[in-house]
Amino acid sequence: MKKTLTILSFFFTLILLAQEKGVIDNSNSEFVKFKSINIGDCVWTDGFWADKFEVAEKVMVPYMGTLLKGDTGHALNNFKIAAGLKEGKHEGMFWHDGDFYKWMEASMYIYAINKDEKIITDLDEIIAIIGKAQLENGYLQTQTQLKNIKPFSQRKYHEMYNSGHLYIAASIYYRITGKRNFLDIAIKHANNLYETFQPQPKELARFGFNQVQIMGLVELYRTTKDRKYLELAEIFINMRGKSELKPDPSVNTNNIGDMTQERTPLRKSKEAVGHAVLALYYYAGAADVYAETGEQALIDALDILWGNIVNQKMFVTGACGQKHDGGSSHRDFVHEAFTIDYEMHNQNAYNETCANLCNAMFNQRMLSVKGESKYADVMELVLYNSGLSGISLEGKDYFYTNPLRRTFDHKMGITDYANRVPYIPCFCCPPNLVRTIAKSSAWAYSLTKNGIAVNLYGGNKLTTKQLDGSAIELTQETQYPWEGRVNITIKKAKKNVFDIQLRIPEWAEDTTIKVNGKSVDTEILEGTYVTITRKWKKGDVIAIDMPMDVNLLEGNAKIEEVRNQVAIKRGPLVYCLETPDLPENTSILDMYLPLDTKFTSTYKKDLLGGITAIEGTLKVRKDKKEGMYHELDNVQWESINTQFVPYYSWSNRGTAEMTVWLPLLWN
Repeated sequence: MKKTLTILSFFFTLILLAQEKGVIDNSNSEFVKFKSINIGDCVWTDGFWADKFEVAEKVMVPYMGTLLKGDTGHALNNFKIAAGLKEGKHEGMFWHDGDFYKWMEASMYIYAINKDEKIITDLDEIIAIIGKAQLENGYLQTQTQLKNIKPFSQRKYHEMYNSGHLYIAASIYYRITGKRNFLDIAIKHANNLYETFQPQPKELARFGFNQVQIMGLVELYRTTKDRKYLELAEIFINMRGKSELKPDPSVNTNNIGDMTQERTPLRKSKEAVGHAVLALYYYAGAADVYAETGEQALIDALDILWGNIVNQKMFVTGACGQKHDGGSSHRDFVHEAFTIDYEMHNQNAYNETCANLCNAMFNQRMLSVKGESKYADVMELVLYNSGLSGISLEGKDYFYTNPLRRTFDHKMGITDYANRVPYIPCFCCPPNLVRTIAKSSAWAYSLTKNGIAVNLYGGNKLTTKQLDGSAIELTQETQYPWEGRVNITIKKAKKNVFDIQLRIPEWAEDTTIKVNGKSVDTEILEGTYVTITRKWKKGDVIAIDMPMDVNLLEGNAKIEEVRNQVAIKRGPLVYCLETPDLPENTSILDMYLPLDTKFTSTYKKDLLGGITAIEGTLKVRKDKKEGMYHELDNVQWESINTQFVPYYSWSNRGTAEMTVWLPLLWN
């Protein structure tokens, strides 16, 4: 009896420990300055992100589940067939298993907030099917099992992508529920991966196409404390860039070199190259490895790569992946990719939703290890702009690509759509976006050595424990991003002195901060965290006021595509011009912005779900001429008053033209 009680006590301790972990569990990571809060510790309560979470809870996740569990998405069917529970063949892309795991992960974040037991009941049924589909040796990949393809014979089958998302989803499930059913599947699977790759056979030296397994292995290591998973994650980093580059029969002959980040070892890389999703998952995984090992060469390389992305290859919306097809600086073919520096086409910008979200993930990890505001700035930029643009306001339709300009006569590619669509055959982006929205509250705060850091603003409630075990509770009240005033009220705090670090976005010049009505006696610099150290007590109020000016942005002179053009930004939001706000039969290509335009900002609750629109005067050029080139003469202008809407909200009012950048009239 005593032994039974001891076992039960140990089991319940495991459950409690599992529930006290973050989305990314870096709580025990030595080389991390900003540590994660626990899943569910922060809840959006009102305003922008509370509204988005509600749509995720009530529409996005259930609707997506209907697709993926039914015949449209066929993802669960694949597992049922592999488990011998259903007749049929594999359908969907090679990476469809991973997309299903991402939807499961999103469901878990919803459960962590609303505690709806039906979610767990449904997931347990799915996990049981997945377990039956798994081979005895741990291998699990429906796309190869159902086609009788030899495991790890061709890297185009995305076995590493699926593996990584399995490990992440299983780790999250264990942390939230304390149940081992999904985790045991992942452990068995990862052991098979270790046994296959740890000997580092020469024939697998270049294996892996999309490197999600690195992040997944680190998360599994953090969950199980089994160091072989961290060892394997490092092996996968070390494998890249050490093999002779020659045609690989396991992939399209074009998909070698920079395309898959295998021309140059990561530690010697000076620029971001190749498929943007592959690259950013890879860099995010390397940041996770650094958080555990502290290897200086890794973080030095990631610093350089981050600078190249943000300063030479990232769009004003935080989007990444300049072209559908192009060439690297080494002249390797690249697909959905980072190309050469400053090549930033608007109409043909690819900006896959996954790449944009991966940019946020990479920056979230860099924020954790470095504790610097610039990473949170990029993370926030993506969340409000190039991430959120991938889904409709209703929550049921999706974009794969996110251009910065679109005209009615644009020739669509296979993943381009004139409007968001209810199902994309390449379904990687929708669940990636939905899981990001569902877990966004977990990115709002971090735990620091002597307090907390406020990374994101929005109406929320935080109930957590500091690193010393002391309880802290606070609330945020704000209409951010429509307004720049934020009130943070302390509800519970320890008696000793501790820090509250407040992120001041790089655009928030002349921000003021008051505590209980008195200005703080510290320098407030945009683009930094302002640290306030004091004995906090219940009822203390921090009032932050960030000016929400309308700003015109211009691009680097080397970006040919935006020379003499400007983009409009207010707070964290990039705005665009859309044809529903123009006179009939007027093209966005006829619109010019006078330099002396006066802007006004007005909140419109009935427009696009409630937004702050920016109003101003534009010039319409009326002397339109046909032909490739023509003589400039008799230029005719007409003034119109119009409005600009947040970029994320475009294409929610029917088929439309849209542009972020506008040619400037210097008067």
